[in-house]
Amino acid sequence: MSKLSVGSSPHHHNQRDTGAVMRLVMYACIPGILMQTWFFGVGVLIQIALCMVTAVVTEALIVELRKKNTERVIKDSSAALAGLLLGISIPPLAPWWIAVIGSFFAIALVKQVYGGLGFNMFNPAMAAYIMLLISFPVQMTAWLPPVSLTEQSFTFIDALNTVFTGFTTDGYSIEQLRVGYDGLSMATPLDHLKTQLIEGYTVGEALSSPIMSGNWGLGWTPVALAYLAGGLLLLKLRVINWHIPVSMIGAAMATSFVLFAADSSVYGSPAFHLINGSLIVGAFFIATDPVSAATTNRGRLIFGAAIGFWIIVIRTWGNYPDAVAFAVVLMNMAVPLIDYYTRPRTYGHKAKTSSIHNNEEP
Repeated sequence: MSKLSVGSSPHHHNQRDTGAVMRLVMYACIPGILMQTWFFGVGVLIQIALCMVTAVVTEALIVELRKKNTERVIKDSSAALAGLLLGISIPPLAPWWIAVIGSFFAIALVKQVYGGLGFNMFNPAMAAYIMLLISFPVQMTAWLPPVSLTEQSFTFIDALNTVFTGFTTDGYSIEQLRVGYDGLSMATPLDHLKTQLIEGYTVGEALSSPIMSGNWGLGWTPVALAYLAGGLLLLKLRVINWHIPVSMIGAAMATSFVLFAADSSVYGSPAFHLINGSLIVGAFFIATDPVSAATTNRGRLIFGAAIGFWIIVIRTWGNYPDAVAFAVVLMNMAVPLIDYYTRPRTYGHKAKTSSIHNNEEP
């Protein structure tokens, strides 16, 4: 007589626990972080460290106050991942208190207030980023030009000193460090394009800036490609599903192509939108958050496509050049509705029909 082997969770093929998944996502960020550090300085690592430490400490204190298993909660690494994602979104030489306030907000008010991991409605890192951008716009838009274009070089000690005091060891401020060889304060490619269009220049004229090489933003393109490599690794390891990244990038490219085809002098090309800003990071590392994203495959396609659409709309007509955080949080609010209309029919049950079709009294 043959034996029958029974396994638990027959439809669950990924045997990794939450902590393992979160750590794999962090490992996949390493190529992008290294490239970001290479082009924009060691301040990137300082911001990541500040955000991760603050996030983990905040989570530990709150969980301890709630009399829950602190060790188990910390080991799931969700707070560390939220801190890392916020850290790579903050300008490298932003004041230290930006990272601390943002990380505390992400964990205490976006995550733990709702009950912790699995209950938060919004992506903690993106909600915190939006709060920081609206509350402290000067500090949150003080991105440095690529190291190759900076007039003043700075070391790790200079970066550390600037983050905590506002000045390098030689007395240079962040604004002085942002000045390129042309004597003008540098901006990110997305911010540069938006500013130039407002001032009446065409897209072609805007792309002639030293920080641009055609559609390819100097420094930002290699960073985006490095994060893309990490995202593809997550897909290969089946840490994330393909539905959100593919639909999000596809919708963004389709929307930008329609605008670009209509008038290429005032709208950026699909290639420009793809490799400048955080579209790739958002598609693979942020929108795929299993807690705040849609849960069904059909729902994920809708969720990702809507984010991609809103990114281009907000970038084009909104006040903020990189709209990933706003688009993600906007669609986080729509997740319950998306899940409601895309959830599969329960096995053994017929789809509900209206009482009118059944000739029943309402």
